[in-house]
Amino acid sequence: MGVYKYLEELWRKKQSDLLRFLLRVRCWQYRQLTSVHRASRPTRPDKARRLGYKAKQGYVIYRNVGINQLKFQRSLRSVAEERAGRYCGALRVLSSYWVGQDSIYKYFEVIMIDPQHKAIRRDPRINWLVKPVHKHRELRGLTSAGRQNRGLGKGHLHNKVKGGSRYASWKRRNTLSLRRYR
Repeated sequence: MGVYKYLEELWRKKQSDLLRFLLRVRCWQYRQLTSVHRASRPTRPDKARRLGYKAKQGYVIYRNVGINQLKFQRSLRSVAEERAGRYCGALRVLSSYWVGQDSIYKYFEVIMIDPQHKAIRRDPRINWLVKPVHKHRELRGLTSAGRQNRGLGKGHLHNKVKGGSRYASWKRRNTLSLRRYR
């Protein structure tokens, strides 16, 4: 097993003494910082890499706070992505993940990409994000957190959202369409 596998196992056992202590100390540290701030490196490098992060130029990590008391239709993770996207308008949101929580806040790290950077534009694995159609995908529910909140997915559990949205699918099923010349 490699290092990332060990890290993954460590983060799976959140009730262990070690992780409880680490999370408590980190949450205290995050509370002292501003609500959206840049992190020098990912707190969970294994998770960040699984979501597409690479330790090279053009990739940026922003840490964000989600407030627990808002009873919102979308998840706090999606709200955190949106806030980070508004804060850094020139960057593109790739994905995000949970890093900690206390009684008031949840903390997420958002992986962002600089579409103007040559290292990103020349990399065939990530340069799809450079296209203008991907501007502010977090505001339109196109990131993984946004798609989960829209109910999109594959399989029989997602039959009600075939065709883009719940409303589009309802409308298609309830609209009588007759040909002009019958």
